[in-house]
Amino acid sequence: MLVHQQLTKEELSKHFRNGTITIAGNVRLKIYGLLTCTSGKRMKKENRVFFKNETEAIQLGFRPCGHCLRKAYVKWKLLS
Repeated sequence: MLVHQQLTKEELSKHFRNGTITIAGNVRLKIYGLLTCTSGKRMKKENRVFFKNETEAIQLGFRPCGHCLRKAYVKWKLLS
């Protein structure tokens, strides 16, 4: 997990280009979603973290976003 506030713009760009960051999450709400999600784009920088993949986010106790990851969210909701 990478914390947005601890990354420089250059480091963040490098991770995006290399594909090492594919998912973003809100550390306060414990929700993860796609980098293109409109809900995620409105999130405060101090609450944003980045993950390599969904597995990492789930292992850290985050749940899927109900907007951009609807199918995964419904599955999570049924199992909760």
